[in-house]
Amino acid sequence: MADVVTMRTVAARPTLVIADRTTWSEFPTVWPPLLDQVWECLRAAGVNSGCPNVMLYLDGVPHVEIGVLTGEPVPLSGRVIRSSLPAGSVVTTRHRGSYSGLGAAHAAVHRWCVDRGHRLAGPRWEIYGPHRDDPAESEVQVSYLLA
Repeated sequence: MADVVTMRTVAARPTLVIADRTTWSEFPTVWPPLLDQVWECLRAAGVNSGCPNVMLYLDGVPHVEIGVLTGEPVPLSGRVIRSSLPAGSVVTTRHRGSYSGLGAAHAAVHRWCVDRGHRLAGPRWEIYGPHRDDPAESEVQVSYLLA
């Protein structure tokens, strides 16, 4: 279930990610190994927790960046690069519960924007966590950059 939708201004937030181009039908099988590679890079540097997972969708293709929020100065390996979540005016909500209901949070943001005449810029992202073993306690922040 989604919380209240709000608009705010955010600063860029540093990430470690793997950038990729995929299709929406392939995406469910593409993101897990990408995220695993980012965590392998972190664990090699001694970082085992404290970095929320992120999925940044840059456009509708989709060009994506899969990884974690962190400013840790870890050595990069493989395809892992430093990047950031966009800065600017965003519309955001928090989804609580099973990931199967995450689409409702995205729909809530779209409705909020249509109702108020706001245009979306394209980039949108999800920040996961903190991790919970019980799917009913999962939390995901969903944010869309405004045009």
